[in-house]
Amino acid sequence: MRAAICYYSQHHGNTRKVAEAIAREGSVDLIDIATAGDVRLDGYDCVGFASGIYGFEVHPSVTAFARRYLPRGKAVFFLYTYGGAKGSGTKTLAQVAAEKDAPVLGEFGCPGYNTFGPFKLVGGTGKGRPNADDLARAREFYRSLAAKIP
Repeated sequence: MRAAICYYSQHHGNTRKVAEAIAREGSVDLIDIATAGDVRLDGYDCVGFASGIYGFEVHPSVTAFARRYLPRGKAVFFLYTYGGAKGSGTKTLAQVAAEKDAPVLGEFGCPGYNTFGPFKLVGGTGKGRPNADDLARAREFYRSLAAKIP
């Protein structure tokens, strides 16, 4: 299975850590949307979109990137890290996928270290996350996707 993971990882690099762990499974290209130029995603079996949760949603740049570059009908999956709660998380990405007739294979989320806003005052939440167990579960999630590709 050949996949791309298009990610946005700000602050502590939590989401990047999850994407890098999955990339070690092989045949996964990582695309940092903060620095990527024009991309072509049609050559992949599936495409992942990954972000931290900001205000209970994925970062708006990830949604905009998916809307611009996701090919019609391409299978997708979602990855996210969160400090407090997932919220509605991937709802906007799922809407983009539906608009593009792209089947959603699944999603994986785990806590991440968070020092945003008031959490900084108490030393942050989710210290040490994502941890080795989180990353192992992320790799297992990715391995399970191969059987779901249409």
